[in-house]
Amino acid sequence: MNLKEQIENYKPYNEQEKSDKEIMLNCINTFKDVLTRENKICHFTASNWIINKERTKVLMIYHNIYKSWAWTGGHADGDSNLLHVALKEAEEETGLKNLKLLSDGIFGIQILTVDSHIKREKFISSHLHLDCCFLLEANENEILKIKEDENSGVKWIDIEKAVEITNEPKMKPIYRKLNEKYKSNFDKLIKKQ
Repeated sequence: MNLKEQIENYKPYNEQEKSDKEIMLNCINTFKDVLTRENKICHFTASNWIINKERTKVLMIYHNIYKSWAWTGGHADGDSNLLHVALKEAEEETGLKNLKLLSDGIFGIQILTVDSHIKREKFISSHLHLDCCFLLEANENEILKIKEDENSGVKWIDIEKAVEITNEPKMKPIYRKLNEKYKSNFDKLIKKQ
């Protein structure tokens, strides 16, 4: 199934996802380069909500640009397999090698605003990230490492504190949504073990 079909088939969890799904599909139909950063208006990213096997903690990184604890993830950079992107980014940013997909495909969608900033001495204009998030499981005893050019910390955080630990007000409702959605699917997730 291609990315457009995955988003078309995605069942929104709330009004935010319903609205963002419509906009994402519009962007796919409007722009040919929505999978690359060449599109300066909007482009796809993949993120992760990584939980431990006991379902009590989430793995977060301290993001250097946003100066905040955040989920892992990154740009599609031309790869339409966003699960592949999400897994690659999770390994690069945390050192984890043994990740297990818990959701049936995309776990959450959101459109995120990105303020202008400097990255690698280059100015990046404000734009939108069309983000697809995946729910992953990892062993919290696996050795973690930081990716120095992107983050300066990696740690397991009590899942209930993930919302309050972030310094990004716009991310709080997203993390809250992911936790709510995760809890509402808890019984199904336990059966996947």
